[in-house]
Amino acid sequence: MDLGIRGRVALVSASSRGLGRAIATELGAAGVRLVLCARDEGALQRTAADIVRETGADVDAIPADLSKREDVQRLLQTVLERLEHVDILVTNAGGPPSGPFESLDADAWDTAYRLTLQSAVELTRGLLPEMKRRRWGRILNVTSITVKQPVENLMLSNSLRAAVTGFARTLANEVAPYGITVNNLLPGYTGTDRVLHLAEATSRRDGVSIEEVQSRIESQIPMGRMGEPAEFAALAAFLASERASYITAQSIAVDGGWIRGLY
Repeated sequence: MDLGIRGRVALVSASSRGLGRAIATELGAAGVRLVLCARDEGALQRTAADIVRETGADVDAIPADLSKREDVQRLLQTVLERLEHVDILVTNAGGPPSGPFESLDADAWDTAYRLTLQSAVELTRGLLPEMKRRRWGRILNVTSITVKQPVENLMLSNSLRAAVTGFARTLANEVAPYGITVNNLLPGYTGTDRVLHLAEATSRRDGVSIEEVQSRIESQIPMGRMGEPAEFAALAAFLASERASYITAQSIAVDGGWIRGLY
């Protein structure tokens, strides 16, 4: 299916691995010009080279730590100087540490806020004016299934990803008249480093093997397995497309049926 976005420009944050990398690869295959960013410059450059080889896309790779406002501002300045505008913004960041409320001090909350909420707000603030001027844009926020059904021991993620949802839902109505859509993508349990690290933490806490933790997780998923990053990326590419021009203000899960609610 032709997504109608060949030649568009996309910024995908935290895209050196995992879900961000999968989204960037899918967009690159659709003919999108890519800007990737991540903290680890070596991993970022390797990912950029892989995507160029796999898709033939034009790719810029800009190291940035999204928890640092100065890095976000430098990233935005560099992107706008090189490319003048971004059509598709995918806000994504590594998940904050796990733990119950009383294990998390003020610094942990501050870091998680800057990484999860502030980065999404600041990236949007920097790129929205050109989207409005050009009367076309796609803003996709990678959040989590925790915004619809909180997960035990993920106090920071449960709280701050819900804040991103409120921000995005409100913004969607404000920018809809300009041909800009704003949607949230909710990954369920997917085969990424993040899920492995959470499984390792649970394994240590409960004194069971990682295999037992993974088996527990899969038993809660109606499809009986974890998702693949490419399955998640397919939704992101569709929501970035011309065909999704009337879909906005939505939070859509890719979770194999894990969420038990009706909405």
